[in-house]
Amino acid sequence: MPGEVAADGGEAAQERAGDGAAAVAVAPVEVVEVVEAGAPVEAVVAVVARVMLESPLPQLDRLFDYRVPPALVAAARPGVRVKVPLRSAGRTARGYIIEVVAHADYQGSLSEIDEIVSPLPVLTPEVWALARRLADRAAGSACDIVRLAVPPRFVRVEKAFLARRAGVAPVSGSEVAAEDAAKGGAGAEGEGADGDARDGAKRDGTDDVADGGARDGADDGARDSVDDGARDGADGGARDGSDPRDRADARQSADDSARDSAGGGAAVSAAADTGTLRLTAYSAGDAGHLMEPGSRSAIDAVATVVAVRDAEGAEHTVGHWALTVAEFAAAVFRGGESVIVAVPDYRDQTSLEQALAHAGVADAVVPLDARQARTDRYANFLTALDGEPHIVVGNRSSVYAPVSNLGLIVVWDEGDSLQTEPLAPYVHVRDAALVRQEQSGCRLSFVSHSRSTEVERLVELAFLHPVFPTPRYLPRVVPTAEQDDADAPQNSARIPSSAWAVARAALETGPVLVQVARPGYAPVLACTNCATPAACTVCGGPLKVARAGARPSCSLCGAIAANWSCATCQGTTFRFASIGAGRTADELGRAFPGTRVIVSDGERPVLTVDARPALVVATRGAEPIATGGYRAVLLLDGPRMLARESLRVAEDCLRWWSNAIALSAPRATNVLVGVGGELAKSLVTWQQESVAGAELVDRRRLRFPPAVRIATVTGAADTVETAMNDLHGLLTDAEWAKMDTLGPVPTDDGSVRVIVRFDYSIGTAVARHLRALVVKNATSRRAKAGRGAAYRPPPTLRVRLDDSEIME
Repeated sequence: MPGEVAADGGEAAQERAGDGAAAVAVAPVEVVEVVEAGAPVEAVVAVVARVMLESPLPQLDRLFDYRVPPALVAAARPGVRVKVPLRSAGRTARGYIIEVVAHADYQGSLSEIDEIVSPLPVLTPEVWALARRLADRAAGSACDIVRLAVPPRFVRVEKAFLARRAGVAPVSGSEVAAEDAAKGGAGAEGEGADGDARDGAKRDGTDDVADGGARDGADDGARDSVDDGARDGADGGARDGSDPRDRADARQSADDSARDSAGGGAAVSAAADTGTLRLTAYSAGDAGHLMEPGSRSAIDAVATVVAVRDAEGAEHTVGHWALTVAEFAAAVFRGGESVIVAVPDYRDQTSLEQALAHAGVADAVVPLDARQARTDRYANFLTALDGEPHIVVGNRSSVYAPVSNLGLIVVWDEGDSLQTEPLAPYVHVRDAALVRQEQSGCRLSFVSHSRSTEVERLVELAFLHPVFPTPRYLPRVVPTAEQDDADAPQNSARIPSSAWAVARAALETGPVLVQVARPGYAPVLACTNCATPAACTVCGGPLKVARAGARPSCSLCGAIAANWSCATCQGTTFRFASIGAGRTADELGRAFPGTRVIVSDGERPVLTVDARPALVVATRGAEPIATGGYRAVLLLDGPRMLARESLRVAEDCLRWWSNAIALSAPRATNVLVGVGGELAKSLVTWQQESVAGAELVDRRRLRFPPAVRIATVTGAADTVETAMNDLHGLLTDAEWAKMDTLGPVPTDDGSVRVIVRFDYSIGTAVARHLRALVVKNATSRRAKAGRGAAYRPPPTLRVRLDDSEIME
């Protein structure tokens, strides 16, 4: 390929890509003087741009050298979008300039850049270094992470941004979107999926409990050497924070009045003077530690709700966690630094934005999420790029926001399955945050009601500092399995009499939350005689009842189950094997006549409910926020949730229950139905970290994540066998002793899969070698006879690191 400085191949490609990452991780590379004073045009020195191509091909995951034509030298800056030629047939590719140098190592003739697509350097050196590092750790392509970090380009949004910089009246992203819609939807320049296409999918509880909801993703992301203490990782003391912006001072009087007017004991407590922090419900010592440069912490959130007021004085109820994060973010922002807060979904984002308005920093908030119009999102991305301090709030891809002078990254509820990226290379927001903290030296906090085992591991390694409320908040949790209630020991009643009594008393003063496992009416049917799950006679799928009075139908093909008979006993009648939110609402409506019944699930999302008495039936993750908090919470279907086959089932259930309990009002009663033992004890004592610690002990013994890292190698049987033999040859004997393999086992598509388990200390080497094997497989394909010279069969080897789905 013209302009190519490394031949296609496994090790060479990986080595070249690594060189590019190292070159840009230090600082933006400026163009060496290309024209001497008074020199004629002919004396211009050739300027070389090293370009990252936007290509899914693993062999192209490296930097390519292109000559910059004299006419484009002024605009050829690191981070700008370019269009460059490829090898043959007049093809071109899009990409980004990573660095600009005066000379290339390659001695032959270089191809020229075709076009500078945009003059804006949208890929900052910091984000590129982060993308390169994460891709190397996950044995993936850097361009896949850049696609998540940099939204598609909209020309008119860019013009509005540049006009605002120049002092001309800008055009908002919403106006651009409206005009584009009127013209039939002018598209974005550039290609690639919006990295958060699936983030619009709410955390709504619509996934089946038996399906395996949360994936743990990667675990610590802060270099593999964290496990053996080879590096301290806290270099924040060398950071040189800028002075506070003038606008922060201008807001101060408004902040003071907001604190004075806050009601319900939830007044904003960020200190008025710059750079100090007082957190509601936390000690001054913990707050001081959190504000230390480079601090890393795991914060246990207060498990209740709190009232906040926005700039207009309207009152909102939010989880106390949102107030904690808002106070922390406001203090860092007032110190002249930027903040990134990554949350699982739009419900959490709404609560956090209301809390930030209460803290008096609403004008500093830059939302970045998939629910925005694409023009608005690109406009907000450019705002984050403008060099001023901001508070970026969004879902998992917001961790890549190109803010300057980053002072804090906060990840709320990192154990949520929505914090795992579903697109290759499947980097969890936890890993991205840990690596970015290491590279930038900023503060980092994981905030949750119930820790994941990954965070617990980092706490045990003293890599994260645990922070608890002072005094420690203890919600009232009543496990029915531990009661002497007549029907509790046998768990024969789905809602024991004690739970009925709690709900009846609470309904006199306000709403009651009832959390259930499944959406729908009756999602699973079974034969009345033999209890065999009822299957569709057309496709074999499971039968369900969608609503009251509806006929049974197939969940997959929708066929009505007419003339159905059981394949086992030839019975012709059904029973409900599982009860969903709809059926539960019907039963509660009959038990409490005259009481409002509200259902919230994936199909019928409800964000908030008022303080009037009501029964709110919600699937886990879809619970609305009640004004003033719920007066009682009933946690049903616990045994069914725990029956899910997953390595993470205990910590997932604990997190779902903890988050629901945290929506209750202070001193409200929370009833856990049918669950006892250590899980119930951890909720009663509100020490969920004890369960995470016990889980971690078991996983170390069994060599399961996060005690070790894993990789899945999938492909044709001969390809996988060859790859594993090659991997053994690439590793040293000492490295091979720190890993083991499981399999191969056949998969549903006819391939085979091998699971590779390895210690953190050799993670870098294993990822590098697996990536080299993927590149080798991709470049060794040969055209098949009769398919044309340009045809190449698809790669037959797939590698995924930290694949927690394999444990579901």
